[in-house]
Amino acid sequence: MKSLVHRFLVSPFALLRGPGLVGRIQRAWRIFGKSGWAGVRWELGRRIGGHNDYDKWVRQYDTLTPELHAKLAGRVAAMQSRPLISVVMPTYNPNPAWLREAIESVRAQIYPEWELCIADDASTSKEVRQVLESYRDSDPRIKVVFRPKNGHISASSNSAIELVGGPWIALMDHDDLLPAHALFCVADCIAAHPDVQLIYSDEDKVDEHGHRFGPYFKPDWNIDLFRSQNMFSHLGVLATGLVREVGGFRVGLEGSQDWDLVLRCMERLEPGQVQHIPRVLYHWRVHGESTAKSMAAKPYAALAGERALNEHFARTGVPASAEFQGFGYRARYALPEPPPLVTLIVVPRHASAQLTRCVDSLLGKTVYPHVELLVMDTGDPALRDAMATLAGKPGVRVLPEGRDAGQAKAINATVLQARGDLVAVVDSDLEVLAPDWLSEMAALALQPGVGAVGARLWYPNGTLQHAGLLLGGGERIVVRSHHGMPMGREGYGGRAALIQSFSAVSADCLVVRKAAFDQVGGFDEAHLQADLADVDFCLRLREAGYRNLWTPYAELAHQTATQGGRDMPPERRQGTEREMAHLRQRWADVIDNDPAYSPNLMLAREDFSYAWPPRLAPL
Repeated sequence: MKSLVHRFLVSPFALLRGPGLVGRIQRAWRIFGKSGWAGVRWELGRRIGGHNDYDKWVRQYDTLTPELHAKLAGRVAAMQSRPLISVVMPTYNPNPAWLREAIESVRAQIYPEWELCIADDASTSKEVRQVLESYRDSDPRIKVVFRPKNGHISASSNSAIELVGGPWIALMDHDDLLPAHALFCVADCIAAHPDVQLIYSDEDKVDEHGHRFGPYFKPDWNIDLFRSQNMFSHLGVLATGLVREVGGFRVGLEGSQDWDLVLRCMERLEPGQVQHIPRVLYHWRVHGESTAKSMAAKPYAALAGERALNEHFARTGVPASAEFQGFGYRARYALPEPPPLVTLIVVPRHASAQLTRCVDSLLGKTVYPHVELLVMDTGDPALRDAMATLAGKPGVRVLPEGRDAGQAKAINATVLQARGDLVAVVDSDLEVLAPDWLSEMAALALQPGVGAVGARLWYPNGTLQHAGLLLGGGERIVVRSHHGMPMGREGYGGRAALIQSFSAVSADCLVVRKAAFDQVGGFDEAHLQADLADVDFCLRLREAGYRNLWTPYAELAHQTATQGGRDMPPERRQGTEREMAHLRQRWADVIDNDPAYSPNLMLAREDFSYAWPPRLAPL
């Protein structure tokens, strides 16, 4: 076995392994350009130890053996209902070899109730026509229409939909691949969820030589992440009646036509009617003209995505606008006029100098126009002088109700004194980085159905402290998304740099409507006084029907490298053990099945490494 020293010495070359040496060198150079050696070390940290060896992961956990193939065929035979799934495939001058591979991957499906509906968009290649005619003539399950005039992908896809005879449509590109169990998993999901209307799966990429890499292990349905990126495709499966009800694909949205279609469909559904299959059921072909490699290959797709999102917001009455950022989209939510009063609540947990700097930063750098600032006097003698100074500051109220109270009780007591429609709990060690941090968080917190909103928090050395909390971390219960990642990185699937829902966010910086805070009874001061009261609070908001958000556009930084919450000094662990036991008992189901994380990703690490083994029942 190689030593850790040897692994560290040779690990720089890990960035150069895999398909496309030139592409890997370019990737390493981009990482260095964005975040320097810190970014390179972060990437290497994900590779040392083999945690992200996808070739090995595929061999162990995602390879269809003859025994498993036979087992799944037996399950298909035992199905009480086997709905027809219509695979819709628009084509235009594909590589004939890849087209054959794509068609053969459909023909190889274990689930037999399928049809392949192909619309060729006036390809100029005679070989492509010959391939399609040959398959059409030899397999009655394959339908082909040859369009007389090129109309681009939306029109071509609609022509394919006209051929559909099944109640379900699976979208597939002309050079991609389906694993043999893909449609079985879809049919199994339909049987398990009778009300489902939209289904999506995990995906990976495949190069010109058939080598799989770059998996995207997705969370369960997450509307806010979906508004930031098209996490639905691929594999995307839609109820045929719903697709026809919304009018199919829209001409003019080429490049983001599938995203626009799903946006229009999901507007008519309840969240529970969208289901996620946490298995890799789609292999996305990477080549020079594919957006699987880079959105730069099709710049018009980025503009189409902006239009799709902005029209979605207009249709649903959401006061927001979207813009492309290179790796995803930013939705900017508008504040009402005039903006509501926000009560900033600072509960001191740190030294006097840190508290003073925090308050000065909140008052001096925050551009939100309508705030009051409350500081809870916890009775700490070391903060006596700071409290006296703060009591004399305009716009600051020092409240004595928190003397000798724990953090949860102190926050609850302070909220009782709040006059704002929104309350913002801020750790006394933080300083403002983005002056519009509160405008961003307040606008999100005011959206219907939103509970708590968390911020992106940094350590003084420029590494990430908070980008949302993930549940199920073994003895710790809580894992911090992308903890320790350097600035300049977008994280796994862009998830360290996009607005999205989490089961919980940290109360180091948290904004919530006061009405929602009161509705769930605030923080649990009876059981949780140390470091997990924020997790419990967020889960009770979720239980009440709210979704908790995290935004990367509200940025603050800690003054010191070690903070409260998940960075506990040894002397604080005694009470935390009891609180963790309470939390695990109260929220066992959610902790073991966090919808914001994937069972294919590891809980022992915080960098979205692959799980060995996945936390999935075997097929």
